[in-house]
Amino acid sequence: MSALKLVVVTAGLSVPSSTRLLADRLAEAAARDLREAGREVDVRVVELRELARDIADNLVTGFPPPALRDAVRAVEEADGLIAVTPIFSASYSGLFKSFVDVLDKDALTGKPVLIAATGGTARHSLALEHAMRPLFAYLRAVVVPTAVFAASEDWGANGTDGSLAGRIARAAGELTESLAGRPATPRARAAEQVVPFAQQLAALRAR
Repeated sequence: MSALKLVVVTAGLSVPSSTRLLADRLAEAAARDLREAGREVDVRVVELRELARDIADNLVTGFPPPALRDAVRAVEEADGLIAVTPIFSASYSGLFKSFVDVLDKDALTGKPVLIAATGGTARHSLALEHAMRPLFAYLRAVVVPTAVFAASEDWGANGTDGSLAGRIARAAGELTESLAGRPATPRARAAEQVVPFAQQLAALRAR
């Protein structure tokens, strides 16, 4: 069975970034669970900070530069997606939303998605439910039940069930359940066969 493709989209702005750290921990947990379930997985991280200028150019010109086009194709062809954003003003970041706006409206249809976010305090955690989950529901993605929020104080917590480590493990397990029995997406879409009009007419005459 072919390896599954897991794409991680992270919208952290700083280096190092707690958003990227959370994205990496989620990806590691999901990849580990999938391999334990007998599935090979290829993980790719899409760092939106590196694509910020390309995203802006695409929004005003309608033409994605090569690096952005490659990132969009990776998301479209992924078997599963982990999406992580910092929370600003009680919602996902503008960079994160701008990338989502670049995607085709059908790109995430039926795709398993794990959503996660970071913020300064736990007060921002509701943004996962009133902003991120509705966004992906609108795009007809299949969002796993557990969303993971990490506030600044969470990074020092122990690995108990209610801790950040526990939430990461639970969410990764749910994503694994959605992906483990899923056939891998073909690495390249088969080109649609175009039958010349003259050949179609000849076939009709022969009947």
